[in-house]
Amino acid sequence: MEARFAVARQVADAVLFEGYVLYPYRASAAKNKLRWQFGVLVPPRWGAESEEHSSQRTECLMEPRSGARLSAELRFLHAQRRVVQRLGPDGEFETVAELELPDRVLVPWDEGAEERVTHVVAVDELEGDGVTVPFSRPAREETELVHDADGRLVGRLVRRCEEINGRLRLTASPLDGPYAAMRLTATVENSSPWTPDEGAADRDAALPRSLVAAHLLLGLAPGSFLSMTDPPEWATGAVASCRNEHTWPVLAGDPGRSDVILSSPIILEDHPAIAPESPGALYDALEIDEILALRTAALTDQEKREARGTDRRAADVIDLADSMPPEVLERLHGAVRSLREVTGPGPAEPADLTPDVPGLRPDTPWWDPESDRSVDPVTDRIIVDGQSIGAGSRVLLRPGLRRTDAQDLFLQGRSAHVEAVLHDVDGGVHLAVTVEGDPGVDIRRAQGRFLYFQPDEVAPLEDA
Repeated sequence: MEARFAVARQVADAVLFEGYVLYPYRASAAKNKLRWQFGVLVPPRWGAESEEHSSQRTECLMEPRSGARLSAELRFLHAQRRVVQRLGPDGEFETVAELELPDRVLVPWDEGAEERVTHVVAVDELEGDGVTVPFSRPAREETELVHDADGRLVGRLVRRCEEINGRLRLTASPLDGPYAAMRLTATVENSSPWTPDEGAADRDAALPRSLVAAHLLLGLAPGSFLSMTDPPEWATGAVASCRNEHTWPVLAGDPGRSDVILSSPIILEDHPAIAPESPGALYDALEIDEILALRTAALTDQEKREARGTDRRAADVIDLADSMPPEVLERLHGAVRSLREVTGPGPAEPADLTPDVPGLRPDTPWWDPESDRSVDPVTDRIIVDGQSIGAGSRVLLRPGLRRTDAQDLFLQGRSAHVEAVLHDVDGGVHLAVTVEGDPGVDIRRAQGRFLYFQPDEVAPLEDA
């Protein structure tokens, strides 16, 4: 089972560190001020005051065979508070807001220490009251000395962890009917007795006593789990009656296997996998790896020093972006996963793979502009307020509120040149424009980077 868990952990690690540190990977960045957003199980007393959760519940269906055993692995981060101290001239250490070093700038930060709770039990023992696995992580303090480039002691980092207590409960009950299936219930609870000071405590005080990014790996041997998103017809009703709270179970591990479940606070599909093009963890799954890598490589030297001093994982991201060869970055650009076979090749014919685009001739690549001569961005024209508008026309921008972002609103009332008339596959029309007075308009035209508005968001100027 350990080998099967190892495959699932590749995705579980992404869940564990999702949003851990966001671009630009500095503690001073505004979006790194509010952290730990997924799977946070707080102490019960704080949960009652804040409406955050102190437990999560997983329910799924399994078909164990004779003598089956269930392996459970609870994973979470234990937030440890890092304090920066400088060595003073009197030989005493004093707490400071930052400590400058040649290669990094050390600042206070909450690091995440990985924790695991494991338990293996016979499925027969899960019926009735099941089993309860209590666990505890004691408070601790660690010190790391900091030296400068010449090896002189200049300060230290003091890391403190608060005590955490919790419980993992596992129960199972057979389903009614002809199939030898069972309902498995796994509950993770934060049982820490910590009580916040009245009127003084906040989420920042509760986090070191919380289970952060908590999720479960469940393995069955011998036997299999049923998919909660695509169950067999006979199990549809039983799956619908399962109660999952603050987590969602999916089949994990090698594709085609069904003996491992990942119950995650982030909703995933069955058999999730890390993209093969991904060069490494960037801790920001809401962004595109290519954009993140380029932006990170473009940070100033001072910004990179601050990122390296924020967290060792942030330092790894900086080093990854700086050392990424062109061929790796190229793989991140335009990966296509939607190709499917659309013809039935004979024994001597190669498979003909084309994108799923209705009406596209198999011998014409979908990206070829000549594949459809019915439209031409340069010569096409449309009628706006009774006037013909096309490339070269001048228009007044009047973005509406219905589908406009904040940046478009700044262009209200500005005049612009139409560069092209574009038609999308749904029959919509978009005007590519450049704003008059934009000093970068020549660069925009050379690179084809325009602003886009719909016909009802512009008005023809008199000399259009």
